[in-house]
Amino acid sequence: MRNGAQPMSELPFSATADAALQAAPATKARGYWATVGRRIMRDKVSMACALVLLLIVLSAILAPWLGLEDPYKGSMIRRLRHIGTAGYPLGTDELGRDMLARLVYGGRLSLVIGILPVILAFCIGTSLGIIAGYVGGKLNTAIMRTVDVFYAFPSVLLAIAISGALGAGILNSIVALTIVFVPQITRVAESVTTGVRNMDFVEAARASGAGAFTIMRVHILGNVLGAIFVYATSLISVSMILAAGLSFLGLGTKPPEPEWGLMLNTLRTAIYVNPWVAALPGAMIFAVSICFNLLSDGLRSAMDIRN
Repeated sequence: MRNGAQPMSELPFSATADAALQAAPATKARGYWATVGRRIMRDKVSMACALVLLLIVLSAILAPWLGLEDPYKGSMIRRLRHIGTAGYPLGTDELGRDMLARLVYGGRLSLVIGILPVILAFCIGTSLGIIAGYVGGKLNTAIMRTVDVFYAFPSVLLAIAISGALGAGILNSIVALTIVFVPQITRVAESVTTGVRNMDFVEAARASGAGAFTIMRVHILGNVLGAIFVYATSLISVSMILAAGLSFLGLGTKPPEPEWGLMLNTLRTAIYVNPWVAALPGAMIFAVSICFNLLSDGLRSAMDIRN
């Protein structure tokens, strides 16, 4: 062309590409936990279980405002009413108390006794496991050999023995279950910490002069917390069953408090008269346990982003 001008088609390709990149909108990379959240939201089974658990928890918290009958008020005239009776949609128990009200109010104690020991054991076991896994040596041997002592006993027998030694009561049941779950979480925390402590980012932090506590709190905790948390959520279903078992044996909640395990114990004499009403507390324990179990499996699959 004249005056040495070049046609547009002959412009360097790099200049066109640079202009396109500058005009394109910037996109933010999705983080790990955002990816986990997106994957678990796509899991229909996990979301259904989470919805069921949310409804049970909200009904237990909002029980005084739901207009239910007094869970402690009984009447021998209306004892063992069948499911669907007018005014008593889930029937009545052996003392004529409304089963719907007792199941909803019983969720308070059952959920507290089932979930709180796992939370306490998670905090204690994670701390012990990270310390044992990072420090190693004689401290690791002392902590893990103590944990092995508790592993020598089955969880059920250990919970019964500790609760029997401490005496019946809600607080003693929580203490007994916490002691049962601490060794299990400690072993998992120690195992994952041992696999992380020699990685490059830990060596870099150690070379920069960071102390042991800073390395464990800042660099190791964030990398092992996910695996420990997933394992701890799987223990909630076991804790619910053990807590109900302790109350069923008379080592947990005391009458007349509404609690699912204790309700199973008091209704076992009515199983031949009104079996459907007698099975309701067991159905609640099963539903909550299986929902926590399936939700834990979904969370484990969502966090395994390599697959």
